[in-house]
Amino acid sequence: MNTDMLVDGWTIYLWLVVGALILVAAAFGIRWAMRNEQFDEDIKYVMFNEDDQERMDPAEYTKSREVLARQIKRREELLKEHKRS
Repeated sequence: MNTDMLVDGWTIYLWLVVGALILVAAAFGIRWAMRNEQFDEDIKYVMFNEDDQERMDPAEYTKSREVLARQIKRREELLKEHKRS
């Protein structure tokens, strides 16, 4: 029996355990992001303000105002929740 093969044979198990831990951490990260509203595609509209109206398509500008109003409302809800706890 070759002892060199036995010495190096345990490293594959180490890699498998580390790989599994990375996958578990990624799953928990994605779960956290979903629960904390991190996958909002409309967030890009929050950066616009009233000064951008003439440079934007009217539909895009209307969408940006709706998104901003929704974000402000959600922020106020979260602040109220935080104060209660």
